[in-house]
Amino acid sequence: MRIKDLPNDSKPRERFLKYGSKALSDAELLAIILRTGTKGQNVLELANYLIKRYGLDSLFDCSIDELRKIKGIGGAKAINLLSIAELAKRYSSYKFPVNKIKYAKDVFNLFHERLKNEKQENFIVLHLNKKNSVIKEEFITKGTLDSSLIDQRETFKLAIRNSASRIILVHNHPSGDPSPSPEDLEVTEKLVESGELLGISVLDHVIVGRESYWSWKESNS
Repeated sequence: MRIKDLPNDSKPRERFLKYGSKALSDAELLAIILRTGTKGQNVLELANYLIKRYGLDSLFDCSIDELRKIKGIGGAKAINLLSIAELAKRYSSYKFPVNKIKYAKDVFNLFHERLKNEKQENFIVLHLNKKNSVIKEEFITKGTLDSSLIDQRETFKLAIRNSASRIILVHNHPSGDPSPSPEDLEVTEKLVESGELLGISVLDHVIVGRESYWSWKESNS
């Protein structure tokens, strides 16, 4: 049955207007974003199928190419879905900002929602002032963390440009396990040594996992 042939109390948009967003199911909200279904499958049926097969978390973690391969999801719908997912991540960081870093848990809280489902490692550096307030965050690289791929000169050049006296290294493990690899420890040691020479303290290296984190500082205290 087509959506327009359903009674008004069963149409997602009409229900949204009458009862508000909180009254709608995940499938109904997803149907509003998708707007249209496919031949032989209305948009609500498509939304229910997607949630049952992938779940919202896995669906929003798909790449644009992966989404376009799903029957009923073309380029435009894939872009809509990924845009919503990115806005949700940004909303979380704006809604619960961390302006001052006191503990590794603060770093975890700052990056967890953004990084927990990333399929590649993201290496980010937080720039801090002497009071440990965040000045800026700089994205350094994406991919397996390797000391040969980390440009130490560029890393500290950005810190100097931002007048940072301290930095915190952050990256994620797509496996969900935050335990450090030998390469992680090597990168940390080299950047700590370089920071000492330049007078910029590397306060910590926090690895973000799916549900927990590892802290270089805490593990050495």
